Order: sequence, then C-alpha cells, then structure tokens
Amino acid sequence: MANISFGSYMQQLADALEDSDGVQAAKLLSFDDPHIASTKLHQPDAVDQCGRWLDSPWDELVAAHLRACWAVGSHDFVEAYRAQNIVVQSFTRIFGLQKEENWGLTIMFAVTLDLRIFATNADVQIQKHGRGRPAETIEKAAELLMGCFRICASDNRATPEDSKKWGMLNLVNQLFKIYFKINKLQLCKPLIRAIDALPMRDKFSISQIITYRYYVGRKAMFESDYKQAEEYMSFAFQRCHKASKQNKRMILIYLLPVKMLLGHMPKASLLKKYDLLQFDDVAKAVCSGNVRLLNSSLEKNESFFIKCGIYLILEKLKVITYRNLFKKVSLMQTSNMINIATFTTALKFVGEEDVDDDETECLIANLIYENKIKGYISHAHRKLVISKQTPFPPISS
Repeated sequence: MANISFGSYMQQLADALEDSDGVQAAKLLSFDDPHIASTKLHQPDAVDQCGRWLDSPWDELVAAHLRACWAVGSHDFVEAYRAQNIVVQSFTRIFGLQKEENWGLTIMFAVTLDLRIFATNADVQIQKHGRGRPAETIEKAAELLMGCFRICASDNRATPEDSKKWGMLNLVNQLFKIYFKINKLQLCKPLIRAIDALPMRDKFSISQIITYRYYVGRKAMFESDYKQAEEYMSFAFQRCHKASKQNKRMILIYLLPVKMLLGHMPKASLLKKYDLLQFDDVAKAVCSGNVRLLNSSLEKNESFFIKCGIYLILEKLKVITYRNLFKKVSLMQTSNMINIATFTTALKFVGEEDVDDDETECLIANLIYENKIKGYISHAHRKLVISKQTPFPPISS
C-alpha cells in the first residue's frame, strides 16, 4: 500500500464509495493508513485527474486529501491544514445530503481527527515563525467540527440504528480536546447537555464513554464540583484498559487532587506504579497537618503541577491540612475549650512563622464556615469551643 499507484488508489476508493463502504473509504482517506507514504499520491493539484474517477464534490475532497499528503510529505502542516480544511468542508456537504443513511460516519471520524491534528501542528509552525495568534488554527478547526456535529444532532429519524447521532460523542470528545487546549471550557456546556439528552448515551463504545467522562470530570473539577468530578473520573480510570498505563496515569493526574480534596489520600504503591511520586509528600503533608511539608512539596514540583493545570487546585488542600493540624491539637487537649494561642503555636511549629492570634482566629472562623470544624469562637476568652460530638466532620461530607 505504501507504493500504491494513483490509478489503483482511485479505483479502490471509487469502489468503496459506490458500495457505500464507509470503513474502506475512511481507511483510504485517513493519515493513519500506509497509502500516505506513496510518493505517487503526493500531488498538489489533482482535481482534474480525480474528476475522471469521481463525481463532485468527492473529486474535490480526494484532490484535497492528495494535496494534504503532498504537504505532510514536505512537513508543511500549515498547508496540510488548509487542504484538510477543504476535505472536511467537502465531506460536510456530502454528509448533509445523505438523509437516509449514516455509512459516512467512519469517514467523518477519520477526516475530522486529521483536521484537528494538522491544526495543532500548524499552530506550532505558525508560532515558531512568529506569525498569527496562539491557537488561531485550532479554533477554526473547531468551527468545522461543529458543522459536522450539527448535522449529526439534527438527524431525528425514528430508526436509531441508522442515525447520524452515533457520530455525536466522537465529535464532542474532539471538541473537548480543543476547548481544554484553548481554555474555553464554557463552550463544553451545551455539548454536555446534548449528549446527556441522547437516548443512546450509554450505548456508545466504551472508549468514547471513557474519554467523555474524563473531560466532563475535569470540567467539574475546575468548577469545584468535586463529587461529580470524582464520580466521572473514577469511572474513566476504572474502565480504562489496564494495558493503557499512560492513559490511566493521565486520568490520575486530575483524579488524585479531587480525591484528596474529598479526604481520600492515595497509597504510595499507587503513586509509584504510575510514576506520580510528585503527589507523595503532598498526601503525607495533608494527612499529618504539616503545612511546611505541603508548601515545600508544592514548590518542589511546581513546574509539573502548573503544566498539568492543577497547582491552584492543590493549593486548596491547605484548608484540609489546617483542619487536620487543628484536629491533632484538639486531641491533645482535656477540654473542648481551646485557647486560640495553642493553635497559633501549632501553626508556627509547622512553618507558619509569621502568624498571630488574630490570623489564627480568622483561619478557624473560615474552617467553621466551611463545616470543617463544628464549634464557635468565644471572642471574649479568645478560645475555640468545639462540639463534643463530631467536632471535625468527615471531609467528604
């Protein structure tokens, strides 16, 4: 296939389209197939030649695909994106006219995936030469993907087996990848509503469902909905194939902070297995109430946490660290009325050297407000009066 001739390629593609064989046609239009290595297909302008084999607009689509092959062979991803843009535009016109069939879905999956990959690489090349604004190309690619999504979503035929709606989740997952990359998570909301309203939402392939739940879970995390985030990302982690260790690691990078914020600390064996020991001292610090260790571990692994976009989420663990520290202090007391100064001394012991009683009192007030401590502050006596029953409620409650 790597040395396939132009005529042989066109004949195979023409046969696939005539037979409505979406799988074979998708293969012949995908950059994941060996045919793209054939220099005989690296043609920058093959519209007339393709017109001898195929009707319009298939001839335009295939000619653009061959131009993309030529561009990729020249390592010009800006031009590859332009060509793939034409491929997807042509396909969208064709797909919109296929009113009673959905065999084109596999082609859509292939050509839109390549569009997103080329757009990402094109943005890198554009920025390398100091032109354009960041992520400009990938944003334009998202608009084309939305065009395909609208066609799929508008298919209201009574027979779900042939519905184009089966293509919605694939497109949503691709759009999620773009929106997370360009930090426009608000654009995910209508897509989530559309998927949640689908009767077949639980019948997509497990790989697509895993990807969907991973991104919805991440979105929930950034919106501080930690219980939903835990539910969705735990599903993704548990159902992800055990051989996909890198994917499981990627899920854990976001699942671990959520679980810690809900009071569930990871085992060292898990962190070692997935090469995530950056979280080890963080978990130890939170458990022991050691603010100094938490600060040092965040500082030590700052570049990793910032790159993953979780540094600010992990900083929220300070509240739980303070709660655990104050719980240890309370267990050492014989009364449920504890001097504020006692907590100040504990804070200074674990690294908060500049804190005074007023700041400690403010910190305790916040913990009471957030239901991390049950009790009240006696301002007249500068004491914390903790409840005799469950003074430190479970963090996940």
